[in-house]
Amino acid sequence: MENATRHATAPYRLAVIMERTLLAGRWTIEQWEAKGVVRTERPAGGAEQVIFCNERAKQFLFPGFELRLRRDEAEGYYLNITSPHPKVFVLWRMREDLARPELLTVSYHEGARWMDSGESVDGVALPVDLLPWLSEFVAEHYQPEPGKKPRYASSKDKAVGSRR
Repeated sequence: MENATRHATAPYRLAVIMERTLLAGRWTIEQWEAKGVVRTERPAGGAEQVIFCNERAKQFLFPGFELRLRRDEAEGYYLNITSPHPKVFVLWRMREDLARPELLTVSYHEGARWMDSGESVDGVALPVDLLPWLSEFVAEHYQPEPGKKPRYASSKDKAVGSRR
């Protein structure tokens, strides 16, 4: 069991693909969006590189991200992998005229907190090879909250009546 735990919590190295699209709008000249993530063996600290370019769009690969799972986010991971389209959430910020990814998560809860705080966040497709790793972690660490016994108005009335 210890070996499975070590495997499930080990970091998963990813690179993020960001795309800049030129727009013909009056007020906005470009739009940035995370387009995907890919597994990589490149360590942190590598510079971004252009991987696609034409007259309308340019894609950059940002290596060096390590996705780590935390027990306190197990429910968020569960909600993600049981959704119709599991995602990796990418938080990015504009720095030096470039949209730079800063954080990654596979937790629905954490991604929602980032969005609620006004950050730029895009959800991209979860790589297929990441799903077994994530599922193993969820199976080991997620425990659904026990269901509460429903309270009906009639049972509440009985409790009030018995106090008289």
